[in-house]
Amino acid sequence: MFAEAIEEILKDKCTPAAVRAIEAGGSPAVLWNAVTDAGFLELLAPEDQGGAMLPLNELFPILTALGAYAMPVPLAQSIAARAVLAGNTAIPAGMLTLAPALRRTEDGRLVCPLVPYGAIADHVVAQDGEQILVLPAAEALRTSTGVHGSLVATMAWQATPETARTTAVAGGLEEWGAALHAALLAGAMRRVFDMTLQYANDRSQFGKSIGKFQAIQHQISVMAEHVAAALISAEAAFQGDARMPAPLAGAIAKSRTSEAAVLVASISHAVHGAIGVTEEYDLHLLTRRLHEWRIAHGSEAYWNRIVGQRVLESGQDHIVDFIRSASR
Repeated sequence: MFAEAIEEILKDKCTPAAVRAIEAGGSPAVLWNAVTDAGFLELLAPEDQGGAMLPLNELFPILTALGAYAMPVPLAQSIAARAVLAGNTAIPAGMLTLAPALRRTEDGRLVCPLVPYGAIADHVVAQDGEQILVLPAAEALRTSTGVHGSLVATMAWQATPETARTTAVAGGLEEWGAALHAALLAGAMRRVFDMTLQYANDRSQFGKSIGKFQAIQHQISVMAEHVAAALISAEAAFQGDARMPAPLAGAIAKSRTSEAAVLVASISHAVHGAIGVTEEYDLHLLTRRLHEWRIAHGSEAYWNRIVGQRVLESGQDHIVDFIRSASR
C-alpha cells in the first residue's frame, strides 16, 4: 500500500523536469511537501506517535522507488534519521540528512565531508564518538563538489553551534547510511536496466534492432546479472524484526551494490551510445546518482574490509579459513 502510494506521488511530482529544476537550484518545496504531507516521514515511527511502524521489509520497496525516480531530496535519509532519533531528542522539522563522517579540526571546527544532499538539507545528523549531533545546516559553510547537478556538499561549522542538539544514542547511523544507499542504488540500477533494454529493442541499425545483436545481448545479460545480485543483497539488509538493518547485512549490501553500480552505468552508456550522454536524455539523472551513491557512506573498498573484519570476528571457522587462504 505504501509503495503504491509513494509511486503515485513520484510519478506526479518527481518528474525528470522536477529533478532537473531542483538540481539547478530551484526550490524543492513542492516535492518535499507532497511526500511529507502524505506522512512518509513517519513510516518507522510507533503507531501511538502517528507513525506506521513499518517493518524493514516493507520499507525496502519504498526506498528502491526513490532510487528509481532519482529522488532529489533526502527523504530516505530523513526517514532513517527520525528513526534513530525517536524518543531521544526533539526532532527538528525539515529535511534531515546523514553525515558519512564527522571530524574536529585543531582550531575547533566541525567538518562533515561529502554529505549527501548537504546542499539543500536543513539539518545534518552526525555520529560524534559516543553521541549523535543534530547540526543546523543554515549555520554551516557549504562547499559543493563541483560535479554537475550534484547536491552533495562538504559542511563545516566554526564551532559546535549553540542550536545543535545532542543525543546519547550509541550508533546506528553507519548501518542506516550503508543500507539505505544500497536500496537507492538497487532501485536506480533496476530503472537503468529497464531503460537500456527498452532502448536496445527500439533502436534499429542495419535493418534490425540492436538488441538482436549478440554483442549487445551479452552486455545486457551481464548487466542483468549484476542488477539482480544488487537487488537481492540490498533486500537482504531489510529483513528481520529489528528496527534498523543488521550491521553485516548492511555492509554486504552496500559492498555489492556499489560494486555493481560502476558496471551497470558503463554498460548502459555503451549500449545507448551518444544519446546517453546528452543533457536532454534522462539516463544521466540516474547514472550520475549511481556514481554518487556508490561513494556515499563508503564505496565497496571500504565495506569489503568491514565485511572481512566482521566475519573474522564471528569465529565461523570455515569462512575464516577461506578468507585467510584467499588473502595469501
